[in-house]
Amino acid sequence: MRIALIGCGRIGRVHAESVALHPKAELVRVCDAVEMAAREVAERFGATPGSDVDAVLADPSVDAVVIASPTPTHVDLLARAVEAGKAVMCEKPIDLDLARVDECRARIGDGTSRVMVGFNRRFDPSFRAVRERVAAGEVGRLEQLIIVSRDPAPSPADYLANSGGLFRDMTIHDFDMARFFLGEVVEVSAMGSNLVADYIAELGDIDGAVVTLRGADGTLAHITNSRRCTFGYDQRLEAFGSLGMLAVDNLRPDGVRSYGAQGTEAASTYLDFFLDRYTPAYRAELDHFIEAITNGVAPEPGFDDGRAALALADAAEESLRGGHVVKTGGQR
Repeated sequence: MRIALIGCGRIGRVHAESVALHPKAELVRVCDAVEMAAREVAERFGATPGSDVDAVLADPSVDAVVIASPTPTHVDLLARAVEAGKAVMCEKPIDLDLARVDECRARIGDGTSRVMVGFNRRFDPSFRAVRERVAAGEVGRLEQLIIVSRDPAPSPADYLANSGGLFRDMTIHDFDMARFFLGEVVEVSAMGSNLVADYIAELGDIDGAVVTLRGADGTLAHITNSRRCTFGYDQRLEAFGSLGMLAVDNLRPDGVRSYGAQGTEAASTYLDFFLDRYTPAYRAELDHFIEAITNGVAPEPGFDDGRAALALADAAEESLRGGHVVKTGGQR
C-alpha cells in the first residue's frame, strides 16, 4: 500500500516510522505546512516532501492517507481524502465539535467504511488480550471495568489552550477503551479537580478527573485521569467479572528486581512517555488498517467510533459543569 502522511509533527513521525517498517507499505509522500518538517521526514524515510495537500490528494499512486495534522484540520482533510478515493487513517479526535463531525459524516456517506480513527490503545497487546479473554468468558459476566491513565507531567499551556480540554484530549482514549469493552454506554457522571498546575485552571480546564460510565447491560466503568504522575506514565486496566478478574499493570524497561539492606522488590521506573509505552500499539494499528483496506473490510475503530468517543467527552463535560448524571442513550 502506497501511503501519504499529512502532518510531520511528533505523532506524524511515529506514523512515518510505522509505515517505513511495514513490509506491505511504502511511504511515498509527506506533507506539512512547515516545509522544513516535511523535508526532514522525507529525507529520513525516502519519501517526496511538500506542503501542497492538493498535490498529495491528486496523486493517483497514493492509496491511503494518514492524517496527523492539528485537530482543527482533520475534518476537511478527511473528507477531501475520501472524496479523492483514498483510504484514511486519522488521528483522534476527528474534531472538537460534534456538529462538525456529523457534517463530515453526511458529506462522505458510505466513505466512512474506508476511514479508521487512531485509538491506538485498542491495539496494545496487553489491553487487547484482556478484551479477547473477557469476550471468551474467562471472567464470566463483566461487571466492572477500571481504567487508570495518568501522564508523567502536564503539557504546556500553548498546547492545552487548543486541546479541547482534558476530556476531549486525554480521556477520549479511555472513553474509546470503555466502549471497546462495554459497547453502548447509556450514562456518564464526571467530577474534576485542579490540583496540579495553576495555568490549567486559568485556561478553564481541569487537570484531574474521575468518570463513571454505565453500559447498556448495567456494566460499570470507572476512569481515573491526572495530568501529573511523579512515578511515570501510569497506564493500568482491570476487568472484573462474576468468575474472576484480569488486570494489566504498568510496563517497565526490564523485569529486574533488586534486593538489599535498603529494601526489597526495588524495580526500574515505569516507561515514562507514551511513545515508549505504545509503540507496539501504533505498529499493530497500522497493520490492521492495511489488512482491512486491502481485504475490503471496514477498519476498526472507525469513523462512528470516533464520533461516539467524542459524544462521551461532551457528556462528561456536561456532567462536570452541571453536577449531574448525563443520560446518553448510547452512541451511534
